[in-house]
Amino acid sequence: MATSSSTLAQIGGRYAGALFDLSSGRGVLDAVAADLETIGALLAESPELVAFIRSPLRKREEQGKVFRTLLGQAGVGPFATHFVLLLAKNGRLFALPAALSAFKELLAKARGEVTAAVTSAEPLSFAQEEQLKSELSRLVGKTVLIDAKVDQSLLGGLIVRVGSRQIDGSLKTKLDRLSVALKGNA
Repeated sequence: MATSSSTLAQIGGRYAGALFDLSSGRGVLDAVAADLETIGALLAESPELVAFIRSPLRKREEQGKVFRTLLGQAGVGPFATHFVLLLAKNGRLFALPAALSAFKELLAKARGEVTAAVTSAEPLSFAQEEQLKSELSRLVGKTVLIDAKVDQSLLGGLIVRVGSRQIDGSLKTKLDRLSVALKGNA
């Protein structure tokens, strides 16, 4: 399905907003959030499942049956299950990843949290991650969650993005700047 990312975000955002309001009103926000994390993990572990939800050749009923079984086996609760089945019934299952992301953003905002995208040359240790969380929380004045990724091409250091702010302390960038400076003096 050829759908732009902004359209996906809009569709996912509408469904996520409705689920957020419903689960918040019923007092099951944390349980639904945990179930959506489980669904996100299922998608992350299976490129075939992602291809399945994106395929315009799959009938809505088939998608619903597959997800009813899959979510039942994963122990996903009724709110999140009905949410996914509603997406399938309405032919919007392709927007599930966007809806999961939108729900996560709504939850973080409600909790006063921000997510920092951290890219490092090597995986961060638990202690490093906790120290980084603490320092970033102090700087931004909110609880910071870390979304860590590894990019070995950085050679060393970190790239940290919080909202629209980015701090690039990677060795690769420092070497690139030094190279440009040296070329300017030649």
